[in-house]
Amino acid sequence: MWPQLLIVVALTVLSAMLAPKPQNPKPGGLGDIKVPQAKEGDSIPVLFGTRDIAAPNVVWYGDLKTVAVKAKGGKK
Repeated sequence: MWPQLLIVVALTVLSAMLAPKPQNPKPGGLGDIKVPQAKEGDSIPVLFGTRDIAAPNVVWYGDLKTVAVKAKGGKK
């Protein structure tokens, strides 16, 4: 029993020493973000079924309007 336990411990230590060390990932930048954009001249894809489009070209985005933000209470 003791020789088997010693072999298991030795193999565990050896495998931990020989395992590849993970590299630190580089931090993401603004170029990694894929957001919808509106560019003149870009094609508008026609899709059938369920698909995932990375960074689609936005042709129209609703009736946008601005609303003034009013502070509640506090000093005037």
